[in-house]
Amino acid sequence: MGKSNTAMEARGGSSHPVAAQLAVDDVSLIDFAKKAGKNIFSVIPDATRTQKYLKGPANIHYVCDPEMVTELLAGVGRRFPKSQFTRNVIGAAVGNGMILAEGEQWRAQRHRYAPLFAARNLPVLTSHFAATGEELASFFARAEGEVDVADSAQEATLANISRVMFSGSETVSKQDIRQGMRSFTDYISYMSLFDLMGLPSWLPRLKWLRSKKSITDLRQLTREVIANRQAQRHAEPEDFLDLLIEALESDQEDVETTVDNLLTFVAAGYETSANTVAWALYLLAMRPDVQQVLRDEIKSACPTGPITFETLLKMPRLKAHVLETLRLYPAGALFARDATDQTEIKGVTFKKGDVIMFPVYSLHRNELLWAQASQYKPDRFLDQKYQRGQFIPFGDGPRICIGAQYAETEIMVLLGSVLRRASFSMSDHPVAPPNLTFTMRPGGPLILKSTPV
Repeated sequence: MGKSNTAMEARGGSSHPVAAQLAVDDVSLIDFAKKAGKNIFSVIPDATRTQKYLKGPANIHYVCDPEMVTELLAGVGRRFPKSQFTRNVIGAAVGNGMILAEGEQWRAQRHRYAPLFAARNLPVLTSHFAATGEELASFFARAEGEVDVADSAQEATLANISRVMFSGSETVSKQDIRQGMRSFTDYISYMSLFDLMGLPSWLPRLKWLRSKKSITDLRQLTREVIANRQAQRHAEPEDFLDLLIEALESDQEDVETTVDNLLTFVAAGYETSANTVAWALYLLAMRPDVQQVLRDEIKSACPTGPITFETLLKMPRLKAHVLETLRLYPAGALFARDATDQTEIKGVTFKKGDVIMFPVYSLHRNELLWAQASQYKPDRFLDQKYQRGQFIPFGDGPRICIGAQYAETEIMVLLGSVLRRASFSMSDHPVAPPNLTFTMRPGGPLILKSTPV
């Protein structure tokens, strides 16, 4: 693709939304370690978009075959642990939380926290999302000009986390919590060369020089919030924190593990939802016709007042748009497992110690699996099912993201609230290709024009 076409696409002048810049040349293990810390996309082979399986450098495998994905995540490979480099990167931040726990420890935590994310709790959480959605909609309606939707969406999801996970504390300000979460996310987004090379965790990392203060500060804030809420419990659960403390006290879990998991939910849900909202608005700015269809659907289902969980069921096109956004821009654009036993699947042998990469970004844009794979086509998710392992924005198998429905609900409520009040169009500012570290994020500001409706 020529540079002129790429520039035009970056400004939305094509039906092809901006795409990540994957590696077109062979990547050695040393190059992998050097480049991946800044942007993992720079080492993922571009051929993963046109092939279902690719052998990488050393002991690395790239898997984009839905049948292999399913077998590795839900079948014979379901017990393969999270990769060591993942543990090295975020272990200091989330400790023994569910995202890294294995075996019986993970099963106990999954069982303990699954009810928190059950559908019966979503109406309560939706009311908090809707309050944030109204604030975000008012901001965009007042903006009447260029606005960085990526930054605005981050503020919104930070507000949601403050409301549903850190609320009800007079001794801890919302500003302290938001700043703490931003620093926390920046810390875990930095990837060390040593982490990516799989070197022992006791070897010093450059990130250690950056100080772990952002981690220790947020952990202390979290302890204070939990203690304050335990002292002033609501008669009926009013938010996620009430539900979490209920689980804490009924199961007699130690407070530090509860802190680990609360921070795990923050790490997994803050930037991921924010970036999905930003990409969703960008795609609609490119397609004003689709944007108007969605606006009409939203207004028909919920003309005024806060959007409720029940009204979301009347917005199938909005949901299809969210799913297509997650296909093109999955927040968890890559994850990995370490093979603990030799396994053969469809003629490919995975040896003990091999690293199995699941490049979700490439899987979702694989030309062998999707018609017009690089184009925005939300109707592909209306009344159509895909084979298991083909669309995995939240993973698959027993370790599928526990907060998947929570995230979808939050994103839909924020988008629905905003689109009733504001219209979005492309600006003259180029849209940078996505960047991937801990999560996939826009490579720079995502500037759109906002107009009140």
